[in-house]
Amino acid sequence: MSNTQDIEFLLTLEAVIASRRGAPVEDSYTAKLFAAGASRIAQKVGEEGVELALAGVQGERDEILLEAADLIYHLLVMLQNHEISLADVVSELKARHD
Repeated sequence: MSNTQDIEFLLTLEAVIASRRGAPVEDSYTAKLFAAGASRIAQKVGEEGVELALAGVQGERDEILLEAADLIYHLLVMLQNHEISLADVVSELKARHD
């Protein structure tokens, strides 16, 4: 995949997560997270962040990759739960860069 396709995939994933919030699908992990509420979502972001940090200390590339993916997914769920888009995050990063 090109960088553009990678970014487009994140936007697609963001849209899928949003759809699970708006119209939950039975047996959807994402829908279950939304139903559990902000505290559970925050807990998952924290857990995945710690797991990624520990993987980073151990230096095992495959484990870092898996935990980074888990963290990004759960972060997208948290952002969606608070009606914050990836575009909003990018705008904040750009503002800090200037």
